[in-house]
Amino acid sequence: MARKWWARALRFMGWRPDNTSHQEKLISAVGATLSLLLVYWVTHLGLAGEGALWVTGSMGASAVLVFAMPHGVLSQPWSVIGGHVVSAAFGVACLLWLPPGPWVAALAVGGSIVLMMYARCLHPPGGATAMIAVLGGPAIESSGFGFVFYPILLDAAVIIAAGMLFNGLFAWRRYPLALSRFEVSRAPGIAPEDFQHALKQMNLYTDIEFDDLLKVMDLAGKHARAEGLNDRDLFEEAFYSNGLPGENWSVRQLTQIVHTRPGRAGRVRYRIVKGKGEGGNGIAKTTEFLRWARYQVEQTENGWHRIPPKAPAEQPATKV
Repeated sequence: MARKWWARALRFMGWRPDNTSHQEKLISAVGATLSLLLVYWVTHLGLAGEGALWVTGSMGASAVLVFAMPHGVLSQPWSVIGGHVVSAAFGVACLLWLPPGPWVAALAVGGSIVLMMYARCLHPPGGATAMIAVLGGPAIESSGFGFVFYPILLDAAVIIAAGMLFNGLFAWRRYPLALSRFEVSRAPGIAPEDFQHALKQMNLYTDIEFDDLLKVMDLAGKHARAEGLNDRDLFEEAFYSNGLPGENWSVRQLTQIVHTRPGRAGRVRYRIVKGKGEGGNGIAKTTEFLRWARYQVEQTENGWHRIPPKAPAEQPATKV
């Protein structure tokens, strides 16, 4: 019981499986470190004291995105430059044109979010830049709108240049994403226009490029086709899923495998245990069932999960 509660708590907090290798984590850390050393040096050339430290902290957040998530929407050059510049300009305007008060910094962040979203350059560290412009001290206040160009614009350009040079050393880390080349196969099923419609229906900001979404689906489709089932993977009492999204998803349990004469396709009886048609029963040719079934599944305390085909030594005695 405690284990189930803990798993739900982690899922609620956003804990998710990590698909990156140790090498990828190390590369991200090294790239961010080198870029921030350069940013620190450039910033302190013309901006001293507390203001320089604040700016360096804002750019540190950008380095996390550019080097740990180089293919993310929030990490692309326009997001980095536009996000910082728009937010810095709005923050300086709030500082110079509004009466002082604790609410000014909060307004600077909120206003910068609106501007970044309309300018299509949403960049979370930009919110920190807007607040820095208001709270950064006399050095930033005396710079006025010059603060937008130095050090903000220059530092953002340094991070982008470092990201292009460093990520370009690794074939799988192209930055910006436009340098990545991936041909998506024209397989039947969901079309790109369907994805665009779905994203608009969600009405949420997603940190993934549309082309990357297609790439993920294409690779997943290729893997699913490579891991397809055959008659040796059908077992009585086992569960199978059609792998379809939404309301068309279902799980069937084979209740009986009917053998016929050699050379003739057998038949299977099944019951629908979850999803579309739940509670129903049916009978189908083996070939028809295999066209429906995408993979074998099992039920755990966290729901239904795909399991790989069993090795010959693990296969139950009863099979087609």
